[in-house]
Amino acid sequence: MLSSKPLVGRCLCGAVSVSATLSHRDVGACHCATCRRWGGGPLLAVECEDQVTFSGEAQIGVYASSDWAERGFCKQCGTHLFYRLREQPFYAIPIGLLDEQAGWQLNREVFIDQKPAYYCFAQTTLQLTGEELFALHGAS
Repeated sequence: MLSSKPLVGRCLCGAVSVSATLSHRDVGACHCATCRRWGGGPLLAVECEDQVTFSGEAQIGVYASSDWAERGFCKQCGTHLFYRLREQPFYAIPIGLLDEQAGWQLNREVFIDQKPAYYCFAQTTLQLTGEELFALHGAS
């Protein structure tokens, strides 16, 4: 468990800052085709509900990447800031944004059925297909 003290981070140019209160040190990887197209590889992120705040909001661009989610980025430097669900309090914050880089554990991979064969992680993780992930969250 983490303390209730928020973790902070920023985009590459510093125009946008993020503060997030997390209850764990878990990092997840998303292998979906959209995340890979967005960042050139899997999205490595920490999940949080609605305990996320941003400063520099005028510099945040938002792209509706699906019917249920959208992605934020810095308009100045292009840094990926978040993936968030539209109808639920859920954010995935790229782990690289956060200043604190010690003590994290990769423990979950989603859309494992879309992961290309040219890479793999050494850690043993929970691996969910897209269908299993949607079933877990009651979506179809």
